[in-house]
Amino acid sequence: MRILIVEDELHLAEALTQILQKHHYTVDAVHDGQTGLDHAMSGIYDLVLLDIMLPQLNGIELLRQLRAEGIATPVILLTAKGELPDRVAGLDHGADDYLAKPFASEELLARMRAVMRRRGEVVPEDALRLGDLSLHPSLLKLTVGDREMKLNLKESGLLELLMTRKQSVTSKEQIIEKLWGFDSEAEYNNVEVYVSFLRKKLTFLGSKTRIQTIRGVGYVLEANP
Repeated sequence: MRILIVEDELHLAEALTQILQKHHYTVDAVHDGQTGLDHAMSGIYDLVLLDIMLPQLNGIELLRQLRAEGIATPVILLTAKGELPDRVAGLDHGADDYLAKPFASEELLARMRAVMRRRGEVVPEDALRLGDLSLHPSLLKLTVGDREMKLNLKESGLLELLMTRKQSVTSKEQIIEKLWGFDSEAEYNNVEVYVSFLRKKLTFLGSKTRIQTIRGVGYVLEANP
């Protein structure tokens, strides 16, 4: 899962990044509202952690513009104690939850899981299943029957993306945006390398599920009976 942090307190943004990366989330952090809006509008994020008091564009206006453009990415507001009017305004403009600073990392992670559950998404603590595959993103673990294998973060993210999209074709552009970020310099061959890694691991585990190449389009995960 890819998380966007929009927070101008650099120490807090760095601390949040480290906490989330420790739990195997992919994280981008930006420090002003306009840059945050530009990133969030890409639609590649699974969740946004959004501070209200931001330079250039405040969090409430960022959220308003995001929802006006039809971007439904879940948003958790990060607010200072006593900012009740801002919390109400944020919820009225489409925020999914809020956390008052300071907060414990355990509460942040729990609220993230709760928001994703309410949105009908699979949260990292749950296993994703397709065909004979069971993927545990929070553990970077893939199991097939009674065999299991550790994946690296990119491999796990790629397989998670293909599994959640099920029979839909996923383009290389979509994979790059999701795994590396929309402003990344990653190229198609980076995607091809990780697809190759995953195919070898699926074969090693004896899986009947295959990553099929749709020439000129992208990839689709097919669970063979």
